[in-house]
Amino acid sequence: MSMNQWEAFFDQHAPHYMNNGFTKNTLAEVDFVLEELGLSPGGSILDIGCGTGRHSIELAKRGYRVTGVDLSAGMLEEARKAAAEARIQVEWVQCDAVKYMAGSAFDAVICLCEGAFGLVGRGEEPLEHDMAILQRISDALKPGGRLLLTTLNAYMRLRTLTQEDVDSGRFNPVTMVEHYLDVWDLPEGKKLVEVKERRYLPYELIRMFAETGLTAEQIWGGTAGQWKRDNIALDQIEIMISAVKP
Repeated sequence: MSMNQWEAFFDQHAPHYMNNGFTKNTLAEVDFVLEELGLSPGGSILDIGCGTGRHSIELAKRGYRVTGVDLSAGMLEEARKAAAEARIQVEWVQCDAVKYMAGSAFDAVICLCEGAFGLVGRGEEPLEHDMAILQRISDALKPGGRLLLTTLNAYMRLRTLTQEDVDSGRFNPVTMVEHYLDVWDLPEGKKLVEVKERRYLPYELIRMFAETGLTAEQIWGGTAGQWKRDNIALDQIEIMISAVKP
C-alpha cells in the first residue's frame, strides 16, 4: 500500500511545522482546553493527530499524563526532540488514527488543528474515515470523559466555491469532498500539495458524534489562536466541537 499523501506531506514538512503562524498560541490554547475539559492534574489525555506535540508537551508540563498519536514519523521525531528538551514524558505512538486502539481508557481526548479528522487519504472514503476516527475516540474515552475537536468550517468554504470548482471536479457538491492539487506557501517555501478534505456542516457532526456514542454539547468557531465560546463566524477557518461520552 502506498504512503498516504498526508503522511508524505507531514514527514517532509515536520522540521518546518513550528514556523507556521498558527502554532504560536499554544499556551492560550492549552488554557482553553483545560478549562473546557475540566480535568484535575494527573488526569489522562489522548491527543489524536498530535503532530509535533505542541499541545501534548504543554499539557504534560502541567501535570497531565499524555499519549500523542500521529500518522507521521517525521512529526513524531520533532515531538520527541521537543519533549526531551522540555524534560517531560509523553507516550508517543505512530499510528493512523483510524486504526488506533487505546490500551486503557482516557479521561479526555483532544483532536485539534486538523490533526486527523477530515484529512482523508487518496483512496479512502471520507465519511467512513472520519466516522472510524470518532469511533476510536469514543472507545478510548471513559464514561463521562470529554472530547474537544476542531475541524474545517464548511460554511467558509461554501461561501468561496464557484460553479467552476464543481464543473472542473475540484469540489463535489453531493459528497462535500474537495480533491485537488494546490501550491501552498509554507515556511520552507512553495510546495505542491494533494488536498482531499471533507467539509461538514454542524448538524452532520452532531449526528456523527451521536452515532459513535458521543454527545456534542457545544459547537463554536474554533480557528487556531481565536478559541472562545462564541458563535461560528461564517468565514472562520475552523469550528470546535465540545462533546462528552455519556
